[in-house]
Amino acid sequence: MVKWTRRQTVGAGLALSVAAGFGVPFVHAQGRKVLRVIPHADLKNLDPIWTTAYISRNHGYMIYDTLFAMDANFRPQPQMVESWEVSDDRLTWTFRLREGLKFHDGEPVRSNDCIASLQRWGKRDGMGQQLFAAVAELKAKDDRTFVMQLSQPFGLVLEAIGKISSNVPFIMPERVARTDPFEQISEYVGSGPFVFQKDEWVPGSKVVYTKFEGYVPRSEPPSAAAGGKIAKVDRVEWTYFPDQTTAMNALLAGEVDYFESPSNDLMPILSANPDVVVEINDPLGNIGFARFNHLLPPFDRAEVRRAAIMAMKQEDYMAAAIGDPQYWRTCYSVYPCGTPYASEVGSEVMKVGDVEKAKAALDEAGYDGTPVVIMQPTDIPVLSAFSLVTAEKLRKMGMTVEVQAMDWSTLTSRRAKRDPVSEGGWNMFHTWWIGADVMDPMAIAFSGDPEKGWFGWPSDEELEKARRAFAFAATDEEKKKYAYKAQERLWAIGASGHLGQFFVPVAYRSNVKGLIKSPVQFFWNMYVE
Repeated sequence: MVKWTRRQTVGAGLALSVAAGFGVPFVHAQGRKVLRVIPHADLKNLDPIWTTAYISRNHGYMIYDTLFAMDANFRPQPQMVESWEVSDDRLTWTFRLREGLKFHDGEPVRSNDCIASLQRWGKRDGMGQQLFAAVAELKAKDDRTFVMQLSQPFGLVLEAIGKISSNVPFIMPERVARTDPFEQISEYVGSGPFVFQKDEWVPGSKVVYTKFEGYVPRSEPPSAAAGGKIAKVDRVEWTYFPDQTTAMNALLAGEVDYFESPSNDLMPILSANPDVVVEINDPLGNIGFARFNHLLPPFDRAEVRRAAIMAMKQEDYMAAAIGDPQYWRTCYSVYPCGTPYASEVGSEVMKVGDVEKAKAALDEAGYDGTPVVIMQPTDIPVLSAFSLVTAEKLRKMGMTVEVQAMDWSTLTSRRAKRDPVSEGGWNMFHTWWIGADVMDPMAIAFSGDPEKGWFGWPSDEELEKARRAFAFAATDEEKKKYAYKAQERLWAIGASGHLGQFFVPVAYRSNVKGLIKSPVQFFWNMYVE
């Protein structure tokens, strides 16, 4: 048996209410320390396993913990796990939890909680689905020890259960984790550094978290999602502002402390203020996606999807949504440029960027005038701009287009519908994935399984074969081979349009300290002087 501890692993790799909150100082009259945040979106869906929405993921990190976590070098480090053992044949993995872990309701975290949580996550997440295809059994040895028995060696066990972003394998109480993974949970009890205050939650306005006094952080320094999660404030308040200018003014006035995702056209004003810091917190950036519904006409045909992709000139999307060229780049790989599997293999369709050629391809595909419903999230400036650029391009191609405006939280609920358009369905929506989420074929965004895959539901067994082969590949060369094969299939079937790689700076008051560099925004370790 090979036994691992934290020390060995490190050695191997290292809110504010609009009505009542303005002007409230950092230390409230009650003596509580408060961090006031403008999140990138409104929080309405509270189940980070049911949805891949990043605002729900961020909520998950506030209240839940994970067995392993990715450090700043994208290496998995133990988090809730104290130690683990791997058999010589790589089929038996034994995990032991840290002592003293407990949920917000006072109950200890037990092995059965971890097992149920992993099983639920494994039904929704792309990497989890691949892992559980190799899991023969998960069983508890005792309350702090459980065993994962594989049917065949899987090369990404720790990377899977330690993944940094959607879907994150958050650990929930067993009674909660037993919820059908395709239905939302209704109880929000975690074991993380903050407690969700449901009675103070106002959808469309405010979310409140308070410090969990029973949380015992690890002793290591924070590194991305790994290390010690120390809550240095008593209370974190998220206040949602539908209007970006209002949000900016609140930050400039000192009425909030941190602005997670300001639009790029505000950067000159924010940067000019000596009391505000503007910086890029994620070196990999984001990948813009135009997602088709493969189940409904007209995008139920690959020829039509590929024709639409041919019109998607990345420079047009980036100029409209991001603006300043220092914050974006073209990238004709499904994996982020600058990452190990990035290439332009099979990407000719994405590089066309010509409406007239796209129109000719659409005519050849026999488009019959079926309307295209595009869901436009008006409260996310980048995605709103993406939606309008696509609508214009599709119309110039000769397609009938209807843009339906809504907020992002509504979109994230509606996109789960597989119904016809006449019954609330849809044809397209736009989003982005952080680079860390789509670095290899394991991403749920690249699934070719229409039953277990991501919204849009492509169906392609050849793609699934490539993804499975990647998961079990023994060498880096083999992994690269299957990553390229998966990319070829994604372009061949027109799974999604890729709109460019971009970087969204964060902005915060200069007296905010402890910001963790990471693709995901974490609020532990942060405080205001």
